[in-house]
Amino acid sequence: MNFANKGAIFGGRRFASMAAAAGMLLLGAGAASATTVVKWLHLELDPKFVAAWEDIVKKYEAQHPDVDIQMQFLENEAFKAKLPTLLQSDDVPDFFYSWGGGVLKQQAETGALQDVTAALDADGGKLRNAYTPSSVSGLTFDGKTWAIPYKVGLVSFFYNKELFAKAGVKAEEIKSWADFLEAVKKIKEAGIVPIAGGGGDKWPIHFYWSYLVMREGGQKVFEAAKNGEGEGFLDPAIIKAGDDLAELGKLEPFQPGYLGATWPQTLGVFGDGKAAMILGFENTEANQRKNAGDGKGLATDNIGRFAFPTVEGGAGQATDTLGGLNGWAVTKKASKEAIDFLAFLTNAENERAMAKGGMLLPVAVGAGDGVTSPLLAESAKQLAGSTWHQNFFDQDLGAAVGRVVNDVSVEIVSGQMNSKDGAQMIQDAFELEQ
Repeated sequence: MNFANKGAIFGGRRFASMAAAAGMLLLGAGAASATTVVKWLHLELDPKFVAAWEDIVKKYEAQHPDVDIQMQFLENEAFKAKLPTLLQSDDVPDFFYSWGGGVLKQQAETGALQDVTAALDADGGKLRNAYTPSSVSGLTFDGKTWAIPYKVGLVSFFYNKELFAKAGVKAEEIKSWADFLEAVKKIKEAGIVPIAGGGGDKWPIHFYWSYLVMREGGQKVFEAAKNGEGEGFLDPAIIKAGDDLAELGKLEPFQPGYLGATWPQTLGVFGDGKAAMILGFENTEANQRKNAGDGKGLATDNIGRFAFPTVEGGAGQATDTLGGLNGWAVTKKASKEAIDFLAFLTNAENERAMAKGGMLLPVAVGAGDGVTSPLLAESAKQLAGSTWHQNFFDQDLGAAVGRVVNDVSVEIVSGQMNSKDGAQMIQDAFELEQ
């Protein structure tokens, strides 16, 4: 696959596409005479977001006529499937989207990535100081930083206000897991599907198991497990989290066929008004619109949001949060122009503009005032009060263990595995990686 020199010319900008089944859009930008090509790989397909990035690219190229930024976008699962091959190919991207955590660490250990610590510390740490300290430290391992910070994310519940009203459920009264289960029952009794679930991709279900582990065991238990201490993933609190998830599964809360549903399809179920809730990312409002059957989805004022509930007697706090810390991983042979463009892409002005467009919760210092979307602002407020922000478990624990976490989460919620056996499978996978 060649990033450059593909596609036809339209108004001086190159566009190329692969097979639709691959879910890929290849965009090229810049003049043919550019001397340095910078290849950018990402997984976003929202036309509005792509247009915003194209605008940033145009501005940069206008200031740097000797640089050609070429953009390649893949659907989420295609991105994950193709990235390992691309990193070993002749068409390796200069930088790509990363969730951080153990997966980023493993990629760094293969030698595929460039240590960007020196770039961050150049000119008295000018670039490092442009980002929030937590966003840099979250992409740092053993004193070396392996990605340029981009955004922070939060997983929480989004709900259809009209369907909640029809079922007589008040979101503000859902504080505990018991409250949540009662709400699920009440919604189902009203003839409404309670939750849109993405069992086909599996990782959307791991959000439930992860949050329940956080609520039952707190940071101390999870940190001990991932560091191979104590009882590891066989800690009673982790097994109890699996029991909680199994309890939800017994209520059959998801839409028919959820075990085969991809995340885009799941967003479409919520956006089409066919389920009352979805546990998703901070950009759920925008993405449900994109995936709805009519391309419009639920009106913004018909969507509410609430934090994942606590569990009675659990060590975790209501203010402990789960979500991504995303960055741009820079590959080994990337040019200095790639780093320079990344500094431009993530500067306060551009991050503020992207926040205003509902694209992200920024990590650039001074860009926070760009968060104007009410739902994004709610997420930003919750994050500001976070007592422990945990990266996605399937990323933090590394690819091999993460796959087992995702598998086990689906098996438990669907009643195909008990929580103790699930915990044992995760522990076994963890020990194999040590």
